[in-house]
Amino acid sequence: MSNLEIGIWSFPVLLILIFLRIPIALAMIIVGVIGNILVRGSVSPILFQLNDLTYSMFSSYSLSIIPLFLLMGQFATISGMSASLFKSAQIFVGHKRGGMAMAAIGSCAGFGAICGSSLATAGTMGQVALPELKKHGYSGSLATGALAAGGTLGILIPPSIILVIYSIIAEQNIAKMFVAAIVPGLLAVFGYMLTIAIIVRLSPNSAGRLERSSIKQRLDALISIFPVLGIFFVVVGGMYFGFFTPTEAAAIGAVATGFMALFSGNLSQQKFITSLLETAKITAMIFLIIFGASLFNSFLALTQLPQEIANLVVANNLSPYLFLTLILLIYLIFGMIMDSLSMILLSVPIFFPIIIGMDFGIPAHEVGLWFGILVLIAVEVGLITPPVGLNLFIINKMAKNVSMIETYKGVLPFVLSDIIRVIILVLFPIITLFGVRLLY
Repeated sequence: MSNLEIGIWSFPVLLILIFLRIPIALAMIIVGVIGNILVRGSVSPILFQLNDLTYSMFSSYSLSIIPLFLLMGQFATISGMSASLFKSAQIFVGHKRGGMAMAAIGSCAGFGAICGSSLATAGTMGQVALPELKKHGYSGSLATGALAAGGTLGILIPPSIILVIYSIIAEQNIAKMFVAAIVPGLLAVFGYMLTIAIIVRLSPNSAGRLERSSIKQRLDALISIFPVLGIFFVVVGGMYFGFFTPTEAAAIGAVATGFMALFSGNLSQQKFITSLLETAKITAMIFLIIFGASLFNSFLALTQLPQEIANLVVANNLSPYLFLTLILLIYLIFGMIMDSLSMILLSVPIFFPIIIGMDFGIPAHEVGLWFGILVLIAVEVGLITPPVGLNLFIINKMAKNVSMIETYKGVLPFVLSDIIRVIILVLFPIITLFGVRLLY
């Protein structure tokens, strides 16, 4: 068997291991190690690589940003920020038809801006919003569909852990990636709210309304979310305008949310210790996935598979946009069965060099930013695409007396909204790159 054939067969073997419920990190390590041995014909080179790779990777200063943003998300959850965001949004738009579902989307965006994780955003906001939506007459399908979709904003609205990791492996500027994500993120919020407005117009009985809030209630609501807005603007604005590096921004954000949790009265000594332990566990999981992906991708480089794919694309004279569409479809399909981090770590080293060398009518460094946002959105859509979207299971598990079929039906309009958004961003790269060009 040739090296190229070994590389091709590694993908079905990897998928089989994943379907056998072997953790994705361990599956990539197994395939990467065995593949390296088969290609090199010896055990010694992989042993030297394991020794060198472990230190060189985990001593990287760039990776220190990950546990800091994770700790920031832990403190944000403890502080009760999710409840105050939802209540404030509800006061402003709850009186409109479908307003409480729109409030859930808005609060998901706000919490995602601090949390940086899709699954955590969906889980936390689901606990806060689902009881309220049910209490005010929202149908099970609309409530679960809106919250599952809103949860995906956690990995798109900056700061985002997945964007950080993409920036590191694709060698992109983290601050520029965050800037590029802002308009697509706001477009997602607008698209979801528009989807809710259409749903409740077509099915008026699927949503109830609240009474219009007074001016005093609205002012109080604004005051209650000032700390959240302050943290967001300090962390993200500080990066954009060069006051501090992304790692320093993450440290400041973690400290600020920690003080917010402390002053809210929710941060006990036990919860503080739990936050540190959870951050350590999730960091270890992410680092292990990064390590596994590095081993697997080094094996693929030995097989020359990425280069052969690039040669195949060039030889067949494929249109750049056709190839980009095929890649996004791959992300959409595999995003249903794999977590977003694993997908990006596994595939970006293969696809990125090919995409960056194609002519999309914009400079190569901007292609890297644009492609990163498109990849993130495609993976995000996979999180809510039936039948295996992870966010759907998280929300449905919390929603009592709502069948999985109802949740599937409820999320489909939001999936359509996402697909339309992807098409718009593919056709008009300037939407993604406008902020970057303005600030840099």
